[in-house]
Amino acid sequence: MTDPYRITLYYSPQSRAMGTRVLLEELGAPYDLQVLNMKAGEQRQPAYLAINPLGKVPAVRHAEALVTEQVAIFIYLADLFPQAGLAPALGDPLRGPYLRWTAYYGSSFEPALIDKFMKREPMPITQSPYADYDTMLGALEAQLSKGPYLLGDRMTAADILWGVAFNWTMMFGIVPKKDVFVRYSERITSRPAFQRISAADDEMAAQHAAAAGG
Repeated sequence: MTDPYRITLYYSPQSRAMGTRVLLEELGAPYDLQVLNMKAGEQRQPAYLAINPLGKVPAVRHAEALVTEQVAIFIYLADLFPQAGLAPALGDPLRGPYLRWTAYYGSSFEPALIDKFMKREPMPITQSPYADYDTMLGALEAQLSKGPYLLGDRMTAADILWGVAFNWTMMFGIVPKKDVFVRYSERITSRPAFQRISAADDEMAAQHAAAAGG
């Protein structure tokens, strides 16, 4: 009998999809991987473009539902497995702040990050989706300073999203290694789920590079 909660995760190692896989592990969710070798360009082939026309991972399929966009995926999965306690329920006073900081990742952090990485001149503050980079990051710093998690003492799926993001953005020097960001990221990356997926990703990435002739 098919498990009605089984998830298919369209995945490539050492990509944004890693956070989704860590979340699935934290949720205790049953899942299968559909692995794409992005070094060989498999994400641009017609078979995957029929799933996500943008050719990006992650994407997840659950029964008849196909979900793309990392923020939507995190909200969907955390709500699908409420027994894990990683999403405040409707009516919980923390639900609004949880959605706020989850959405903030896609609406403000990522656009600011790409502009900074590409050394692009940001739009005027009145037209920018994230005000300016320092203001955007300062709001996060102020929230995390209340810690240990985004919502205080309660860890949620939002912390998986942000903890993994801080880990790689600090690694590449896009986000400064401020103590509050380092300590916060370490709370997530020291967890067994992250450690397992990180090790698996290293091995998978090496196999993909060899297969692609890199």
